[in-house]
Amino acid sequence: MTGADRTSPPGTGSAGPESAWDRLGTALNLRRVRLWSGLVLFAYVVAHLANHAVGNVSLAAMEAVLDAVTAFWRFPPIAWLLYGALLAHLGLAIWTLYARPRFRPGLAEALQLGLGLSLPLLLVGHVVGTKVASALYADHPTYPGQLHFFFVVSPAAGVQQALALVVAWTHGCLGIWQWLRLKPWYRRAAPLLLAAAVLLPTVSLLGFLQAGREVRALAAKPDWLAATLAESGAAGADAAERIARLEGVQSLVLAVFGSAILLALAGRLVRHGVARRQGFIRVTYADGKAGQVPRGLTVLEASRILRVPHAAICGGRGRCSTCRVRVFGEPGRLPAPLLAERAVLDRVGAGPQVRLACQLRPEADIRVAPLIPPAAAFAEARRQAQGSGEERVVVAFFVDMRGSTRLAEERLPFDTVFLINRFLEAVARAVDREGGQPNQFLGDGMMALFGLATPPEAAARAALAAVAAVGREIAALNEMLRHDMPEPIRFGIGVAAGTAVLGEIGGHATGHRVYTAIGDPVNVAARLQGLTKRNGVEALVAASVYATASVAPPNAATAVALDGRDAPIEAHAIRHAAEIVRA
Repeated sequence: MTGADRTSPPGTGSAGPESAWDRLGTALNLRRVRLWSGLVLFAYVVAHLANHAVGNVSLAAMEAVLDAVTAFWRFPPIAWLLYGALLAHLGLAIWTLYARPRFRPGLAEALQLGLGLSLPLLLVGHVVGTKVASALYADHPTYPGQLHFFFVVSPAAGVQQALALVVAWTHGCLGIWQWLRLKPWYRRAAPLLLAAAVLLPTVSLLGFLQAGREVRALAAKPDWLAATLAESGAAGADAAERIARLEGVQSLVLAVFGSAILLALAGRLVRHGVARRQGFIRVTYADGKAGQVPRGLTVLEASRILRVPHAAICGGRGRCSTCRVRVFGEPGRLPAPLLAERAVLDRVGAGPQVRLACQLRPEADIRVAPLIPPAAAFAEARRQAQGSGEERVVVAFFVDMRGSTRLAEERLPFDTVFLINRFLEAVARAVDREGGQPNQFLGDGMMALFGLATPPEAAARAALAAVAAVGREIAALNEMLRHDMPEPIRFGIGVAAGTAVLGEIGGHATGHRVYTAIGDPVNVAARLQGLTKRNGVEALVAASVYATASVAPPNAATAVALDGRDAPIEAHAIRHAAEIVRA
């Protein structure tokens, strides 16, 4: 979204193509700085924990790995990147205290912020004793010297260091979770990520403890202890002077940090006072609720202040689009969306009347309607974040089990339900594996959608792959049931691509609402599936799917007449679904 030829969408109030300043502002927006600086620091924490984990092998191995890790992070470009990331991330945490609107953050967000602000207090002693001491006295901090301090001289400091590692890791994992949880692939990767989040700090702390025990045993040897203390700078005539100087540096760092927090809180009070003097605007919601808030706040902040429930899965960071609202009136009178907001709106195919509540700062009275139910479960909100109430190119995928009526006549109801459930589970498994989303179960059939979170070409290719996957899954199911079924399970698949409207259908009052797609591709796919039996094939795929996928079809298209359509459509007959060539 940073191309120089990109122009603003109609009705956004932006004039002309992006400027260089606009692109620079997008590249350096605070959200991205926070994310990338956090990733750099998280990489440093991972390296630190991995180094600790080597303590399970031996102290010597731990020290050898430390030399390699230190050499990497001390390489000047890497070191500047690390220190810059640290200052940026810490500065943004303090900025959050100043800029946060007057509402209670969610539990995860509050925990992440609290853990982040506590880290300087937990780590300042260790950082001053290693990094600052190395800079001032050219010391080379070693694991034996540090572990001797933590396990022999001051066990309380050792407990604090272990706590700091856990806090840093938890803070980083929360940030990673906030970033990744709306990614389409996150649900599949979540078990592996959770295992890594638990195992790495556990193994690291065990290595830290094992190495500490080894150091405590070595400390009983006078020669080893003298050499270790001399190398770490804890021995010698100037040791007391060095410790006093380092303690002074530590006190200065704490004073600066505390002053920055106090200034942020004081600035917050001043900002609220200035906002009140600038006047108020009235925010009215579609259900009739309304209230006044200081000018300059976002619509999401206004909702929190007015106690209006408002979905915001990402916490108002402009990532998920679940806070988006439809603005009534002329959209051109609103501030134009910055490129970060515009990128999210483009991703969900939003029209000019739709804006992100967490990014929109109206300067005049405004009337809005949130598009996502505030009480929606996370999974539903994630699904709707990929497209709701908007036009989007999707691939509709219908599968139906043949002969279920006769099956019900010949078997007990329980057996019939069992077989239908096995069939639907096999189909849903195939669709999910190829990146589709099962949308509705219709008796012994299912409708799935491809393209809710992917470009049209990728969606069409995935749908074609799902045709083959369904064929293989049903073949495996038939093999499993071959001794219990007089004949194999038959099925039909219909697939079509085109523009559909995604959104919820139903009533809020009753709670019976279904998120689905409505449009021509859905109708075409359903009718094609119904014609598979008459044509003696397992799948009928509309030519639009192959055209969207940019894939050569396996055979010539035939004209297929559909009920309710004046003109026939072009479709490709697939006799055996499992044999379709993967796109």
